[in-house]
Amino acid sequence: MNLKNFTWSVDADGIALLTWDMKDKSMNVIDESVGQDLNAAVDAVVADPAIKGCVITSAKDTFSGGADLTMLERSGKAYAANVKAKGEEAAMVAFFEESRSLSLILRKLETCGKPFVAAINGMCLGGAFEIALASHARIASDNPKLRVGLPEVKVGLFPGAGGTQRVPRMTNTQDALQMLLKGDQLKADRAKALGLIDEIVPAANLVEAAKARLKAGVDPKKPWDKDKFRLPSGPVYSAAGMMTWPPANAIYRRETYDNFPGARAIMQVVYEGLQVPMDIALRIESRHFAHVLRSPQAHAMIRSLFVSLGALGKGLRRPQGVPPAKLGTVGVLGAGFMGASIAYVTALAGMDVVLLDRDMDSAEKGKAHSHKLVTDQINKGRSTSAAREALLAKIKPTADYADLSRCDLIVEAVFEDPAVKADVIKKAEAAIRPDCIFASNTSTLPISGLAKNSVRPDQFIGIHFFSPVDKMMLVETIMAEKTGDRALATALDYVKAIRKTPIVVNDTRGFYVNRCVGNYIKEAHLLLMEGVPPVMIDNLAKQAGMPVGPLTLNDEVAIDLGLKILKATKIQVGEQAVDPQQEKLLTFLVEQEGRVGKKAKKGFYDYPDTGKKTIWPGLKEFVGQQIAPEDVDRQEVIDRLLVTTALEAARCVEEGVVTDPREADVGSILGFGFAPWSGGTLSYIDMTGTKAFVAKCDALAAKFGDRFTPNKLLREMAATGETFYGRMAQKKAAA
Repeated sequence: MNLKNFTWSVDADGIALLTWDMKDKSMNVIDESVGQDLNAAVDAVVADPAIKGCVITSAKDTFSGGADLTMLERSGKAYAANVKAKGEEAAMVAFFEESRSLSLILRKLETCGKPFVAAINGMCLGGAFEIALASHARIASDNPKLRVGLPEVKVGLFPGAGGTQRVPRMTNTQDALQMLLKGDQLKADRAKALGLIDEIVPAANLVEAAKARLKAGVDPKKPWDKDKFRLPSGPVYSAAGMMTWPPANAIYRRETYDNFPGARAIMQVVYEGLQVPMDIALRIESRHFAHVLRSPQAHAMIRSLFVSLGALGKGLRRPQGVPPAKLGTVGVLGAGFMGASIAYVTALAGMDVVLLDRDMDSAEKGKAHSHKLVTDQINKGRSTSAAREALLAKIKPTADYADLSRCDLIVEAVFEDPAVKADVIKKAEAAIRPDCIFASNTSTLPISGLAKNSVRPDQFIGIHFFSPVDKMMLVETIMAEKTGDRALATALDYVKAIRKTPIVVNDTRGFYVNRCVGNYIKEAHLLLMEGVPPVMIDNLAKQAGMPVGPLTLNDEVAIDLGLKILKATKIQVGEQAVDPQQEKLLTFLVEQEGRVGKKAKKGFYDYPDTGKKTIWPGLKEFVGQQIAPEDVDRQEVIDRLLVTTALEAARCVEEGVVTDPREADVGSILGFGFAPWSGGTLSYIDMTGTKAFVAKCDALAAKFGDRFTPNKLLREMAATGETFYGRMAQKKAAA
């Protein structure tokens, strides 16, 4: 048998071994050819009377990460071509049949009459886990890194090869819905407890254990294909069902605000599918899958959260021809919260760290932050004392600049004051090697201005981390006027080494992410001053798809920091750059009331030691008359919050701050969670349509002022119907 992606053998006992091993890829993924190979393997097992059953496993460290989502992009392009060539109805029929091809193959495997056992040796996600679920038994290795799950909802989709039907037939409905809607990746023991894995065995014995299970006898007929099958949670229309579905629907609405077609489809196909036989249920799943696959939300989420995210992680913006940076030791200047956190993620990635502060007590305190973070992991069972000691051994606290002499990269993270940073840059450059790259972590100060304090500005770059550093996956790398290719390559190599996603932006005050999120928070301040109830502002932001409301976010990042930035902007740019209403609000909170945010347990919200946060009552008294909730134009509030943020992204494109829409979109989602259903700030504009977006901006500008006035680029694009991604495609074609 000629298979492209698998090896095939049959032992003396008549057990076939189908080993997944895609030679040209580091990880097995599902594409069209994998489906063809699986189909051929099922036919071979059925056709040979000597074969008693088949074990499916992987030759790589992991089983598979699931589908190659670029395959889905190709399907969309093929559909568009078919519409032109054959008409919409014929194109949709072809699209539907193609989108359910894997589902049909797995159903064929499931009902072929001979048993298949999946021997799962590592990560097994998405369509790969659907292959395992269709098999008649699942054996997992005791590999601590093993995870199984169906995470498709995170990129705007849902499992389309039987996952939504098999999981709730194998475990209770509540757990099934939670797993599907959250996209959970389960450890082997949790999956076994849910009945999704049958056995966990030592990794070295995995294949032999799978073969032994086949020899002992595996029923080739699934429970749901037998008479009198009963669902684990009982019928949908039953007392137990009514204890599940109404609250499940309420939780779904609360968590998603119905923004994600993939999540909505999960609720529908599980609900409908559990009421009919499996073959009909799978057809229901396939119809919804084809519909969701063609939705603009899924298209945008796949593009940003899979294709673009992957390309950036692999070095999309790395200068060609620059050798990989050898980063053995990294110096971190400043052992405060940010510096200490940067030291932690650097040491966690295996590099040595020199953590410098003004005195040893401060430096040691910074190192203690790493001790706390790892201890928290130990308490959760996610790390060990030995791992903690190994990590701490990599961090050298110091107050002596001479200790920086062996560093390959410096990351400065001292107080946000140009004079303080200038002094640190001067002292550090006197101690470091001539070839050492110097990076500044600053949230607002222009990198070109800081680079003027450097004697080698071509080796000076910005690396902007987001707080908390250990959890936030985005890093902005900022090009100063004279930053060279080696500095950029080194910065990107470093970001990759610490397992974060970089975007490259050009220098400007606030860079890209903070300019966008600054508008988001500013609009909330102005809404508050207009009398919109603060809780409504946060809740409507979440209804728009933002993970955190703007007032809550402001409390998280610190209100006093916002006031400092506002004052600095007023001095350096001019009074016209500051809204007096926002300044009035922040000055009152910080300077009169000492309400600086969550760090002080008081900001827009009060944060009690026990119980939930509550809005500070003093806000209503300060603002004066509040608008009655029923009189608030909710859609207008949502539009203001999303439009002001996306409009700032468009301005950044026009100014050359961001040069690639993929970076703008990924940066907005990872940096501050801009409505992931939209695919990011520029995808939101493209999805709305530039003409419609400009019209919306003009309407808001007429009512609320010039801050909503569309920039010149947007007006030009609206006149021609151009999109940001269309512009990118044209540039590529021209190149």
